[in-house]
Amino acid sequence: MASRREYKRGKGMIIGLIADDTRKTLMQNLCIAYKGILGKHELYSTGVTGRMIEEATNLHVHKFLAGSLGGEQQLAMMIEQNQIDMVIFLRNADKSINYDVQFNYVIPLCDEYSIPLATNIATAEMLLKGMNNGDLEWRNLYK
Repeated sequence: MASRREYKRGKGMIIGLIADDTRKTLMQNLCIAYKGILGKHELYSTGVTGRMIEEATNLHVHKFLAGSLGGEQQLAMMIEQNQIDMVIFLRNADKSINYDVQFNYVIPLCDEYSIPLATNIATAEMLLKGMNNGDLEWRNLYK
């Protein structure tokens, strides 16, 4: 995991990336479109999503375990330790899908720790553009 010293040395923000199986291609496309912005920051993701992003963009992604094997718990732990600055969680809005408990935990954790969270492509784009413009530098106050 990234240390705060790395963050302060200009590594940029630390971004968590999660994508439902039905949204992995959308996550890849988002990362391709915003590769220039994402390349300035540290990226963390669950295993399969991280591998797919790396293959599509050649960006380095710190990969947790696969989501079903505890990757979501690893991301949740970083959120609880205030080590994530933003989360993009592209999820399927179909209410019949039963996300496991840990993924449902990511959303309230982001609320509790004031971590910007995008759950759809439109909000993800706004957060990435805002971050690129310096609009999320207030996160440094939480460090």
